[in-house]
Amino acid sequence: MTREELYDIARGLQEQFEDKAQEVCQTVYDFAELGLQEYKSSAYLKQELAALGFRVSENSGGLPTAFMAEYGEGHPKVAFLAEYDALPGYGPDHDQNGHACGHNWIAANCFGACQILKEMYDQGLFTGTIVYAGTPAEESVGGKINMVEAGCFDDCDLAMQIHIGKGDDSELGAQYLAMDSLLFTYHGLSSHAAGAPERGINALDACYLTFNGVNALRQHVTPDTRIHGIITNGGLAPNVVPALAQSKWYVRAADRAYVNELVEKVINCAKGGALMAGATVDYEFVENGFDNLKSQPELISVFGECFKAAGVPAEHVKTSLREPSGSSDVGNVSWACPTVGSNMGIGNQDGASCHEEVFLPNCTGPVGFAGLKKAILAQTFFALEAYTDPALQQKLSEIKARLTEERKAIAGQSRVHVTVL
Repeated sequence: MTREELYDIARGLQEQFEDKAQEVCQTVYDFAELGLQEYKSSAYLKQELAALGFRVSENSGGLPTAFMAEYGEGHPKVAFLAEYDALPGYGPDHDQNGHACGHNWIAANCFGACQILKEMYDQGLFTGTIVYAGTPAEESVGGKINMVEAGCFDDCDLAMQIHIGKGDDSELGAQYLAMDSLLFTYHGLSSHAAGAPERGINALDACYLTFNGVNALRQHVTPDTRIHGIITNGGLAPNVVPALAQSKWYVRAADRAYVNELVEKVINCAKGGALMAGATVDYEFVENGFDNLKSQPELISVFGECFKAAGVPAEHVKTSLREPSGSSDVGNVSWACPTVGSNMGIGNQDGASCHEEVFLPNCTGPVGFAGLKKAILAQTFFALEAYTDPALQQKLSEIKARLTEERKAIAGQSRVHVTVL
């Protein structure tokens, strides 16, 4: 059977199952649960996948809202990276959760692709394993990191995700930054700030001096570096010398090894600030460590053609690598198996972007559903290429072998810093 014949069958199945994909999109949107609290969303998705005949494994990576669902047997084994955590701070009183980043949309486009592929597998059109990876808490601790460390993706030959994007352009050259998060706690000695200032040790001064040290460090880092911090505890009263202060930092760069170097330098800035103030400091990693996305240009090119076949105009398919920006735990998956992360523009003309409250309506409804259809087809087509094209299978095997060798260099360096009870 030719590629176009396979694609046409997939298009017909997409139309047949379109209502179900939209239902998934709307249902998860309505649940709007925060990271590691996605109990309803996770249970619903597991139930729907089990109804299709998928084998569902729960508590993946030790996370109660993570799961892996599989259909078929053997290789190629293709994983769809679903997300379903919402964000806080919306509504008139800023106390409501909302899917302004479109993770409900991601959960649905992965579901839609898996449903189509399951049907085509049953028709004997390809062999291999379809994997729906339920990955929680991307917006916070990074659930995929726990799952990578637990080996959930070690046997996968390809992983993919299409994230919702604004406007018309679809970007397949995402470069997620590696990132570590640090919490510094400074310990001083309280005293009356006016009556006995000489008896105090100002923990807040140590905190300030850390910021000064980091600002000096900025002159001597690579252009892709991003170091940003906030003071989370600055004392209790102006007339009491602060005995305790805290600051939280994100340290990012385009390369994991360089982030490791930067973290040591930032820690030294905190130690120096504490020394100058006469205080002490300790630190901890308060979120999992995000790795940079290991981009695979050969796969990006194939995926780009799938976007076009799914109805995205060629002029809006951007396959060149773009400058690094944010971070995602998709990056960690890319160290375990060949991975492509992408953004698909849904064509909204309101100028709104992800995370903005005005973007919420675009993550469901007519605009979101129109983009959802294209995302489902693009992922389905890419998976079909992996299942049926020997040349692509060989390329995936070569990339996987290269990743295996590269991972040996970081063996034992866990990125899981947060214990989830």
